Amino acid sequence: MAMAMNLRLSSTLACLVLLFAIGKAAEELGASFIFGDSLVDSGNNNYLSTLSRANIRPNGIDFKASGGNPTGRYTNGRTIGDIIGEELGEPNYSIPFLSPNCTGEAIRYGVNYASGGAGILNATGRIFVNRIGLDVQIDYFNITRKQFDQLMGAANAKDYIMKKSIFSITIGANDFLNNYLLPVLSIGARISQTPDSFIDDMINHLRNQLTRLYQMDARKFVIGNVGPIGCIPYQKTINQLGENQCVDLPNKLAIQYNGRLKDLLASLSENLPGSTFVEANVYALVLELITNYDKYGFTTASRACCGNGGQFAGIIPCGPTSSMCTDRSKHVFWDPYHPSEAANVIVAKRLLDGDENDISPMNLRQLRDL
Repeated sequence: MAMAMNLRLSSTLACLVLLFAIGKAAEELGASFIFGDSLVDSGNNNYLSTLSRANIRPNGIDFKASGGNPTGRYTNGRTIGDIIGEELGEPNYSIPFLSPNCTGEAIRYGVNYASGGAGILNATGRIFVNRIGLDVQIDYFNITRKQFDQLMGAANAKDYIMKKSIFSITIGANDFLNNYLLPVLSIGARISQTPDSFIDDMINHLRNQLTRLYQMDARKFVIGNVGPIGCIPYQKTINQLGENQCVDLPNKLAIQYNGRLKDLLASLSENLPGSTFVEANVYALVLELITNYDKYGFTTASRACCGNGGQFAGIIPCGPTSSMCTDRSKHVFWDPYHPSEAANVIVAKRLLDGDENDISPMNLRQLRDL
């Protein structure tokens, strides 16, 4: 009897110590606030009436936390945001803002505001009917910010968000793919706006958006530049390109925008006291995977693992009727638009530990410890 009581007491103490350790670790680490598009959406679009959704099989087939069930992530497993959070020691994935569970203690480790189809500009993604653009994502963070004051007290919350939390923004590709380059919706804009003028609009909007986050106590930022969008299976398929070719115009637009983004982040770092803006060189990292895919253990960087239509299964998004590859770890792309978990792991690890060619002026472990 005494032994049983001692065992129960030991077990209870062990649980309390573990809970204390988890709480302390989270307090030291801070929260991970994720903004962006379908590259990092973890389920917000599940709660919208939208044509852009990923909560259907076989999406999520390798996502261990859900037992292989779809969660709304646009990939077979974890997003880059998930992997980075794990590696930095976050005990939980950042919870989708629109989830009914996004309240109280659940927000302590971070919140995900990203939405499939979202862009910097409000007009981006209209083809999907509903999506949460970056302006609205930041409105939602304003709600979370007030919840943190209630959760921790105003002074502690301010300290926790300013000194310990990381704000990641992965956005911009849809502004080209599902706005400027989409003739059905943007013919007026294409006629009236040069690429320079359109990119000016993007940069001006993003400046205001990042400044709004700064005004709500964000200090540690990581911003992903736009990847080589002319190389995704969808673009290769609709333009009937060969396996090792990419579409020129989308990549040129991405490169032009990325140059302007670098200048913007340098300017914000100078003008917003106490801020750190880190640029993730997604373009170079993903292009390296596409160009030298065999070096990283992949068998193709052209064909979508899950999709239908054309030479590269690159037209119809991944769903129950899609054809699916036999070895998901051998494909750079999961579907016509999004990387596989295997590709996400490689990119995430370079962002965590890479040098200034990958992420500048510091990597994510250095940003966390700043």
